[in-house]
Amino acid sequence: PSVRLMGRYRLPPCKQRWHTCAAFLPQGGLLLCGDRRGSLLLFPCSSSPGAAAESTGDTDGGTELLGEDSGSESEPSCLSRKGALPLEAPLFVLFGLHGKTGVTSVTCHEGYIYSTGRDGVYRQLRLQGRQLEVLRKHRPCKGLQWIEELRFTPDRDLLVLGFHADNFVVWSSRTGENLHCIPCGGGHRSWSYCSGPEAEAFAFIKSGDVMLYRCQAEPREQQVLLASLHGREITCVRRLGAVEVPGRAALNVFVTGSEDTTACVLALSERSRAATPLTRLSDHISSVRALALGPGDEGFSEGLSTLVFSAGGRAQIECYRLLCAGDPASESSVACQVIHVASHRLDEYWERKKNRHKLVKMDPETRYMSLSVVPGTSTEQLQTPWKFLAAACSDGSVRVFGLLEATRQLVLVAESFHHQRCVLKVEAFLHAQAGEERHLLCSAATDGSVAFWDITGPIVAAADALHRAEGEMQPLALGSPLLTIMAHSCGVNSLHVHGTPEGQYLVASGSDDGSIHVCLLEVALVGAGVAAEPRLRVLERAARPCAHAAHVTGIRVLRPDLLLSASVDQRLTLWHRGPGGLAALSTTFFHVPDLAELDCWEVAEAGGQPRYYCVLCGQGLEML
Repeated sequence: PSVRLMGRYRLPPCKQRWHTCAAFLPQGGLLLCGDRRGSLLLFPCSSSPGAAAESTGDTDGGTELLGEDSGSESEPSCLSRKGALPLEAPLFVLFGLHGKTGVTSVTCHEGYIYSTGRDGVYRQLRLQGRQLEVLRKHRPCKGLQWIEELRFTPDRDLLVLGFHADNFVVWSSRTGENLHCIPCGGGHRSWSYCSGPEAEAFAFIKSGDVMLYRCQAEPREQQVLLASLHGREITCVRRLGAVEVPGRAALNVFVTGSEDTTACVLALSERSRAATPLTRLSDHISSVRALALGPGDEGFSEGLSTLVFSAGGRAQIECYRLLCAGDPASESSVACQVIHVASHRLDEYWERKKNRHKLVKMDPETRYMSLSVVPGTSTEQLQTPWKFLAAACSDGSVRVFGLLEATRQLVLVAESFHHQRCVLKVEAFLHAQAGEERHLLCSAATDGSVAFWDITGPIVAAADALHRAEGEMQPLALGSPLLTIMAHSCGVNSLHVHGTPEGQYLVASGSDDGSIHVCLLEVALVGAGVAAEPRLRVLERAARPCAHAAHVTGIRVLRPDLLLSASVDQRLTLWHRGPGGLAALSTTFFHVPDLAELDCWEVAEAGGQPRYYCVLCGQGLEML
């Protein structure tokens, strides 16, 4: 074996910057460096002849390139020169990506770039032209605040090497456990780790002595009988869609949120009845309480492309773009790529506000209870790249956020504290009449009230303000609701709005007292053009006081004459809506205790007859 020095580069001198690691990107002829400020810097490796000529006269650390054929035509022009070539100014900088503690390593694997730092996370990036795009960040396990290196194994496992207090830790991403935990005194020392098919070794220096730990590679005794989805209760679930796999049946892809502060993307096979986790989203610092799905990407034709919002405790919202495609070579038959788009926290938003001493500070412990994406914001009447999201909050407010995916901005644009108590559910829907479109919002609170809002004006004003202010604005007022009805005697745990062929809307809700309420709503526009105002009128109301023996936590209107409800009493009931009210058609018992949410979808059979599927989550997951 022989080793040849292909090139030597001198990084530009800069005060307060010390480069800690570097990696060469052959696909672009670029050099990626990390520094002690937690930043990533992208440099061009090829130097112009003028700069190369200047570098030959520089005697400050200039070293001749090794190798007799260093001037061959197959090598870059920078390698045919003598001396250390000074790199130009960085092409692209991600400042403070890993905080103030610094970047510890940069690795390239299968077309992606991975960076680690002493902030306890490692990030996945990709090269877009001559810029770096951050896809997502991973937090391996709690307590591992110092990550030094990543190792990719032949069996497609990712080993995270780092330090937990004064112990050296090797953590497996596939099994989610520590493979080794060696007391060494901490990371401020020279060390080296090597693993092979027959043995593993870890050497380090402590108190002037060289210490060596060595162990023989042995087959793992632990056998996973059933892979876990979450460590605690599943609080929300949404179906992304079905992925076609060549030579196999289609797989349903879901995303779930849990009290264990993670969201899980999983594939569920009807044939094998097995749920296989595809990836986990671990950006939340508290429980994940609500999920919402945005519009897909029409340019992605290989599978599913879905915008996913997740929210929960500590007033935190995360937004991702999930790309799922069939992959027969993988164990799960589905490949899932995650792109982290944006995030928002009320306490961070408060710290950036001007004159905040004049305002009442919002509660940083606010929990988002429900999310709903506002549909139809890219129509002819409202041509804006911004997408809008409505949120029900535990501090009694209804908030609307704006997302610009191109610049990865998530901004609070409007809010209202009309309910004056915890808001449990929100549902947004679009009303079109005679060429006019209005964005309506339905919200439900703990007192059993259901309010209907017209949010068209605030959305149009917010889109205009965001365009003029380049993504910065003060939140607008949502105003007062158009209509409020008392549907229940206590909290509304489930809510669904379904449009009818006649242009009316069925609003179904379930409560803590086990009751179900359904009302038929008519929307009429008074006036013309922009000045048109919606008028809401309740045409019919139907209630079933004792529909269930416990909280009704899931309800869906399948058809104007067909409803589905689920409760903590573990009963799934199908209801017929007729002139006489609601009549039970059938009841099925499911096996998931402490039901938290229900999601439904329709599949057309070969004969044209629709078939309805539902997925239930709580202390487990079940599809019917």
